[in-house]
Amino acid sequence: MDVLLDLLDPKWWLGMLGAFATIGVIAIVFAETGLLVGFFLPGDSLLVTAGIFSTAAAAQGFGIAPLSLPTLLVFAPVAAVAGAQLGHFLGARFGRRLFDKPDSRLFKKEHVDKAEHYFEKFGPAKAVVAARFMPIVRTFMNPVAGVLEMDARRFFVWNVVGGVAWVEALLLLGYFLGTRVDGIDRYILPGVFVVVLLSVIPIVREVLKNRRAAMAAPKGRHHAQR
Repeated sequence: MDVLLDLLDPKWWLGMLGAFATIGVIAIVFAETGLLVGFFLPGDSLLVTAGIFSTAAAAQGFGIAPLSLPTLLVFAPVAAVAGAQLGHFLGARFGRRLFDKPDSRLFKKEHVDKAEHYFEKFGPAKAVVAARFMPIVRTFMNPVAGVLEMDARRFFVWNVVGGVAWVEALLLLGYFLGTRVDGIDRYILPGVFVVVLLSVIPIVREVLKNRRAAMAAPKGRHHAQR
């Protein structure tokens, strides 16, 4: 349990990365969006926290050197776009075989099903952009887009739109909070859970909606037979 909390705590990641925190954040953004095993990494909360600790006051309170906001603003979106492009390429290259594996601690078929559901519900363009703001879904959406043969050039355009909007918005939100709220580092862990909760609300709503639809379907068929 303690290990899981550490993995979800962006302060733990930044403390572990130390002097390489800026580069580490960029690498984690790439891994979360480009590698299937990266879905557990704290993308949203890490970006907000990185923005917070790019301010001198917050970084000093945590005992680390401030992260470079200009570097993050330039290279984190590049990492997000490049990671998603890798995911799309792998999906297009290997197709369904990429997901043809039994469930394990790191892989759940339901994650793929959720990504595919949003792809079909919203359409390719909206799904690629919207998935950026949904944990887990954003990791699996990119290879799913490749598997479902979304045109590479069209994917690139909307990948750039979503990647830049996601990264820049969360980094700048963190920087704003870091410059406006005294002792903001004390509120980061509770804030992480708020961010995660807000991020998974759309997923929970869809799951509940699908369950209600599945429960109603047998009743509808029963009345039709009568």
